[in-house]
Order: sequence, then C-alpha cells, then structure tokens
Amino acid sequence: MRMAWTQLWMILSHKSFLWILLFINILGSVYGYDWYMWQLEITEPKFWIFVPDSPTATLFFCIAIIGWLLNRNIKLMEALALITLVKYGLWAVAMNGLTLVVTGSIGWVGWMLIGSHFAMALQGILYLPKYKFTAWHIAIAAIWTLHNDVIDYVFGQMPIYHDLTQFSPQIGYFTFWLSIACIAIAMWNYKSRLDLRMLKA
Repeated sequence: MRMAWTQLWMILSHKSFLWILLFINILGSVYGYDWYMWQLEITEPKFWIFVPDSPTATLFFCIAIIGWLLNRNIKLMEALALITLVKYGLWAVAMNGLTLVVTGSIGWVGWMLIGSHFAMALQGILYLPKYKFTAWHIAIAAIWTLHNDVIDYVFGQMPIYHDLTQFSPQIGYFTFWLSIACIAIAMWNYKSRLDLRMLKA
C-alpha cells in the first residue's frame, strides 16, 4: 500500500501533472462562475464575492498550484483551498443527493455535478503532503469560511436549489458543521507536520 501511494504521489506531484491539474481547475472555475451568473444577476453587488462558492474554491487551488509550479508555497491559498475544496465539494454532492431523494431525478447535469464536486474534495485531500500553511493561515481561512456561512444562511445568499428551499434551516446547520469538520482537517494536517518536524529535530 505504501509503495502504491509513493508511486501515485510521484505522478501527482510531477510538474507535468500539476500543469494539467491547473488547466482543469481553471476550466472548472470559469465554468463555475458562468454557472452562477444568473444568481449573481439577482444578488446585491456587496454579496457577489460570497455567492460562487465552488469556483472560488477551485480558484484558491489554482493559485496554490501556481505556487507549487514556482517551487513555493502560497500558504494562505493552500489553507483556503483545502478547507473550501473539501467543504463545497462534499456540500454539492450532498445537495444533489438530497435533490435526488426529494425529486426522484437529477438528470445527467446533476450526476455531472456530483462527480465533479466529489473530485474537488478528493484533490483537496490528495494534496495534503503539499500544504505548508500554519495555524495563522488556518485561522484566516476559518474566518472566511464561517463568515461565508453567515452570509449564506443569515443573509440568504446560499446557492439556490429550488427543490430544497423547505430544508434551508437543516442545510444551514449541516453546512456549519461541515465547515468545522473541514477546518479540523486543516488543523490535523498542520499538527501532523509539526509533530513530524519535532520527531526529526
């Protein structure tokens, strides 16, 4: 198992693969912002930055990848990428799954969203060895993430799923604890790296 992971990591961390991953995430970000355009048109400009959650998460990851390609770590972008990729990736999977339960069908677009958003969350986890963020970066990313939840569920700027409107309070509760779980993953990653450095010292 360890050898298999080592071989996989050699592929994942190779610059050629990172260029491909960057291109895919740029396309995903552009598609995602275009997807949210209709909602942005009915949103007050002061809330625009908080509406397109998933494409902003992949944008954070794009910036992190650019850093890796330049042999540096853009630590705040890495913390934001990990937390938001996992959060919004799993959130969209859950929402489309709930839509399937409620309506009985989500069509090929819904299944595409499940697959692409699961891949978002997966890439955030796969690159855990690359991240170099500190507790301060996690704190800033956590403030951004939880503040976004407040904007979404207190000010009503969450991604619109018409079939799930009746479940908004429950979805807001779920989203808050999903945010906490993703922040905890980032803290675990940081602590694991810290413990490893102490062992090597």
